[in-house]
Amino acid sequence: MHISYEEAISRCWAEVDLSQLAQNYRHARAHLRGGAQLICVLKADAYGLGARAVAQRLWQEGQRLFAVASCNEAAQLLRAQPQAQVLILGLCGQAQLKRAIESGMLLTVFTRQYAQSVIAAAKEAGKTARVHVKIETGLNRIGLLPQDAPDVVQAMQDSGVVALEGLFTHLALRDKDSDRTQLDRLTGVRDALAARGIRIPMVHALDSIGMVRYPEDHMDAVRTGAWLYGVCPRGYAHPEECRLTMTVKTRIAQLHRVSAGECLGYDETHPVARDSVVATLSAGYVDGYPRQNSCGEVEIRGKRAPVVGLVCMDQMMVDVTDIPEACEGDEVILLGGSIGVDEYAAWANLNRNESLARTGRRVPRVYLEHGQVVDVTEAME
Repeated sequence: MHISYEEAISRCWAEVDLSQLAQNYRHARAHLRGGAQLICVLKADAYGLGARAVAQRLWQEGQRLFAVASCNEAAQLLRAQPQAQVLILGLCGQAQLKRAIESGMLLTVFTRQYAQSVIAAAKEAGKTARVHVKIETGLNRIGLLPQDAPDVVQAMQDSGVVALEGLFTHLALRDKDSDRTQLDRLTGVRDALAARGIRIPMVHALDSIGMVRYPEDHMDAVRTGAWLYGVCPRGYAHPEECRLTMTVKTRIAQLHRVSAGECLGYDETHPVARDSVVATLSAGYVDGYPRQNSCGEVEIRGKRAPVVGLVCMDQMMVDVTDIPEACEGDEVILLGGSIGVDEYAAWANLNRNESLARTGRRVPRVYLEHGQVVDVTEAME
C-alpha cells in the first residue's frame, strides 16, 4: 500500500537510499573475475529494505538473476518483476512445487527424495523443472553429500523433465583451510559429473565475504546479498565500496523529567543516576530495535543519547539531559547517520544482517534517489 511521505515519517520509518544500493551493486560487479556474474540475494524482503523496490532498481542496472529463500518470496518478486530469473535457495514445499515449476522458478535440490518430488511435480505440470543442485561440503546445513550427488543428478538428467542449470555450495567461512576443502569438494562433484557427460552451466560457492576474500574462486557466479545493503566484510580494505543503504528513524513523542533513583518503563534494576530529562521515542522492539536494557544509543540533532530502561514493544526511552535543544517531534536516528551497522549490532550481540532484516513490517519504507523521495510504501497490507 502506498501512503504519503508526510504519513510515512509520522512515527517510525526507514529511508532506503536506492542510489547507494546501485553504487554498492556496481562495486560488487567490478570485483567479478573470469566472466562470473552476480546472483543478487533478496531474501527476507531484501534484508528488510523491500524486495520489490530493490529488484526494480537493480533491474535498471541490468541485473536479471536473483535469489530468495522461499517460494512465497519468489512469487512476490515475480509479481514485481515478471521477467526476473529467481532461484529459491531452500525448501519449496511439496504443495508449492507444481506452481513453482509452472512459474519458471529455479529450484534448489538438496536430497534424493526431494529430487524425486521435483521430477514428479514436473511431470504433473507438464513442464521442465529448472534446478540448481546444492552440495553439502562442510556447512552442515542442507545439501547432497558429494558421494551421493552424481547418482541423484544422473537420475534427474535421465528423467527428461529437469533442466540442470546450477551446482553450488555455501562456505562456512571458518578459516581458509576449511574454505579450500569445501571448494575442492564442490569442484570434485563438478568434475565427477563432467566425467559422466553432465556439464552444469553455472557453478557457484561464494557470498559477499567470499567475493572479496577469494577472487580466484568466483567460478561462474557469486551470490551477493549483504554487500548490496552496506554490510561490508570485516577487515576489507575499502569499506567505501560498501555503504549502508538504509537509515531507520523515529520521533520524540514526549519529554519528561525523571528524578535520580527512579527506574524507567518495565525496568527494575537500572535506576537513573541523576535527575534526568528523558525522551520517549515512538519505536520499540516490534519496529526492530533490540529489546535490551539501558544499552545502545540513538542520534538526536547530531548528538548521541543513551538508551535508558528496557525497550518496550512500541516505545523506548533515551536520556537527553545533555541535549537541551531536543524537542518533542524531533527526528531520531536509530540506525544510520553516525550509528553504523557494526556498532548497532554489537550493542545487542546481533548478526549485522539480522540488524537490517529485523526492521518491522509496520515501518514504512521511504525510497530515495540522490536525496529525492521517489516512492513510499506501507509494509503492512
